[in-house]
Amino acid sequence: MATRVQFLRRGALVVGSGTAFAAFAAPGAAASVPDADLAYLRLLVAGELLKTDFETRALASGKLNSSPAVLLRRMHTDDTAHYGGLARLLNTAGQPAATADDIDFAYPRGSFASQSAIAKLAWKLGTLTLGAYLGAVQSVQTPELRLPLGQIVANEAQQLSAVARLVGRQPIGRAFPAVLPIDAVSAALDAYES
Repeated sequence: MATRVQFLRRGALVVGSGTAFAAFAAPGAAASVPDADLAYLRLLVAGELLKTDFETRALASGKLNSSPAVLLRRMHTDDTAHYGGLARLLNTAGQPAATADDIDFAYPRGSFASQSAIAKLAWKLGTLTLGAYLGAVQSVQTPELRLPLGQIVANEAQQLSAVARLVGRQPIGRAFPAVLPIDAVSAALDAYES
């Protein structure tokens, strides 16, 4: 089974071939997607796979009251859509996207023992992915990636705002949320791989 790190390193297979980026390019336009942009997309795919795995396990735990369960189901739906959009971006660039079968996730002991523990981990993962997307928006060179990534950023911020109530935080956070560079996101995701 391949790890997320192996997927990241596999990055530069097709980039130099002038890959058509049809899904977001102007009609008739073609763009080459740089290795660094592909690495960000693969990393964001891993983040979305982690979140959907977490949400699935949290919902299956039986520890959530009605309102938090509704919230996590909605987040799961949105994160599944994020994954699908990112996978399409990678596929359009000639790269395969990792799937849930490619990564084995592990969580700290007690992560699903209570609603409070689940909420705290949801907050931590939401903060991580929001920072990852902001880092990607700041760093990607392919203009056609900025809008879909920006749209996901907006939804990730909404999710984090909704989870804030569950962990006793204000629903409106910092005016300028933390931007995480790719290496910090990669290191943080490593903690959830078995």
